Amino acid sequence: MNHPPSKPLAALPGGPLRGEVSVPGDKSISHRALMLGALAIGTTEIAGLLESDDVLATGAAMRAFGATVERGADGFWRVAGLGAGGLLEPEGALDFGNAGTGARLAMGIAAAHPFATTFVGDASLSRRPMGRVLQPLRDMGADVIARSGDRLPLTLRGAEAMAPIAYRVPVPSAQVKSAVLLAGANIEGITTVIEPVPTRDHTEKMLAGFGAEIEIEAGAGGERVIRLKGLPDLRAQRITVPGDPSSAAFLLVAALLVGGSDVTVRNVLLNPARTGLLTTLREMGADLVVGNERMSGGEAVGDVRARASRLRGIEVPPERAPSMIDEYPVLAVAAAFAEGRTVMRGLEELRVKESDRLAAVARGLAANGVVCEEGPASLEVDGGVVRGGGTVPTHLDHRIAMSFLVMGLAAREPVAVDDTAMIATSFPDFLSLMTGLGAAFREDAEGAKRAAAGTA
Repeated sequence: MNHPPSKPLAALPGGPLRGEVSVPGDKSISHRALMLGALAIGTTEIAGLLESDDVLATGAAMRAFGATVERGADGFWRVAGLGAGGLLEPEGALDFGNAGTGARLAMGIAAAHPFATTFVGDASLSRRPMGRVLQPLRDMGADVIARSGDRLPLTLRGAEAMAPIAYRVPVPSAQVKSAVLLAGANIEGITTVIEPVPTRDHTEKMLAGFGAEIEIEAGAGGERVIRLKGLPDLRAQRITVPGDPSSAAFLLVAALLVGGSDVTVRNVLLNPARTGLLTTLREMGADLVVGNERMSGGEAVGDVRARASRLRGIEVPPERAPSMIDEYPVLAVAAAFAEGRTVMRGLEELRVKESDRLAAVARGLAANGVVCEEGPASLEVDGGVVRGGGTVPTHLDHRIAMSFLVMGLAAREPVAVDDTAMIATSFPDFLSLMTGLGAAFREDAEGAKRAAAGTA
């Protein structure tokens, strides 16, 4: 998959951000809704699906497996599935672009079917390791042909008789857990996943919602034990996807940092496994209020209001990382404006995201005059007044781009990023929503040239 032409941009310091907005549907739930719809009998109807490049790649993959996936004129997506274990062999390679979640979860589905499925992606996804997902799938009987380091492009072929396993997840990863469970849903027997540290639980909730027999209990050592009976009769559902808290994070942090701001983000997913950033920001002194809390489709949702606040540095508990792993880049930006030092540990997962996010964040902070210290799995940020004025290489990473554009809205001088094209992978409306709240941006071709030359 070719990366589109770069779109450098600078965020400009300015007046307050104000308004009420809704962010696009949650990416994690959107991926899973399409996949479980493809594995169910009947037509699943999805409202609020995130129509980003990543999720659309998953929709295309489910079509390649034989499911019917269509967007209606009413804005609802409808998926006519083939039943657990009933997918068909794709005629060509599945191109997931930059979608790591989509690719890894679809590997679980593909591995349980007795045919070959080839996975490809863009340059960023092709650098990301897939071994920790592939190992349990190999244990279940799948064959894998991959580049060294278990990287894309790769081909999976399931065995005629796959075997369920009991798998203890070695590091906290919702993607690994979900891949194993989705494989288990397509083979006979009981598949067990043991999580020493709980991660986001959307897969378990949605499998249960579609009618799977799934049991969750606490193990003797405090771990989370999940048991799934394979080949369930999954039934089509009506799903409303709540707003993505990882997308809402950029708007909320921007409101906290820009003087005089008052922003409400409606219908945000408040699953306890996804609210680590809200907890952390409150500990830093953020004026964050959640209202209109309610349940929707088995998930807690609410409206989150953020008002400009004086933040203070804190030490973030490392055990909180799984509940906010995607939000650390924008948390680091918030820490740059906080009084004192913010310490973040347990960040090894950031090394294997769309980029080496830990290194990318540290370099972006330094380029804008922020003192920070990067460790193998940690980041310490000395906050205060942020000079800005730098250009940040994004390394094709949407969260790096959006985080440092947020920085530019509150810094003394504009902050530029070398590319914003990849923002469409998760949050296509980011710039238009921010502009509607009062943010200002400008094209920055010269800054992109400096970044490419390594002089920004």
